[in-house]
Amino acid sequence: MGEQRQRYNEEFKMQAVKYVQEQTKTLPEIADEMNIPTGTLKNWMTKYRSFENEPITNPEKVRQLEELLKAAEREKQDLAEELAILKKALHIFSKEKN
Repeated sequence: MGEQRQRYNEEFKMQAVKYVQEQTKTLPEIADEMNIPTGTLKNWMTKYRSFENEPITNPEKVRQLEELLKAAEREKQDLAEELAILKKALHIFSKEKN
């Protein structure tokens, strides 16, 4: 017969994920340290990982960031166009007159 499958409660899983986020060790090292299969710990990371200070957790924030990114890209294109115009003007005005 096979081994009895280990069960973990939600609180333990969340604490394990928090522990992983606080450590500088690799996931396999932590899994070995906690005697938990690496795949199980990866699954918990996917399910319970939270990014408290990151805007990615809120879909509305994601949309706002996308809009900001588009605006920044438009501004970058405008500035590139202005720079090209200034370079042409500099070239024209720096020519020696005969």
